[in-house]
Amino acid sequence: MSVSQPKDPTTVTFTCEGRAVGKMRNELDVAMTAPMVENFSIATDEGPFHGGDASAPPPLAHFIAGLTGCIMTQIRAFAKRMDVKIDDLSVNAEANWQWVPKGRIYETAPTSFHIDVLLESSSPLKDQIALIQAARKGCFVEQTLGQANSITHRIKTDTGLMPVD
Repeated sequence: MSVSQPKDPTTVTFTCEGRAVGKMRNELDVAMTAPMVENFSIATDEGPFHGGDASAPPPLAHFIAGLTGCIMTQIRAFAKRMDVKIDDLSVNAEANWQWVPKGRIYETAPTSFHIDVLLESSSPLKDQIALIQAARKGCFVEQTLGQANSITHRIKTDTGLMPVD
């Protein structure tokens, strides 16, 4: 199967504008701005632990859903390109963080991510493994987790945005 692909790297950009509403609920306008434009509305909330109403999934639920959905999407998209037959596909993912109290607040750190791919296929096992390896490299979320990233924060001041870091 021939699929037209750009020869040069293409930038993929997502933006998100969030508003605090209710006790702990956030309403988020998410947009893919490159290489195409798509818009989505998502909400998050917390349960009673953080004083929320649990009216929407917490941010970490969206995180693990994003990781799981990303690898599943890449497996199915790449299977067509690599001529690997998929009869059925399920993915079980687990994300673990360390949570350490620091006075009245806490700090967190990721400790592990596990992804079990339950693939039913009549294709040879070596082709199934090659598919999963390719999908890992094509999954934006997994690739983000697998490397150190630069994350900056800015705060709005009277004179504009000022770095917090």
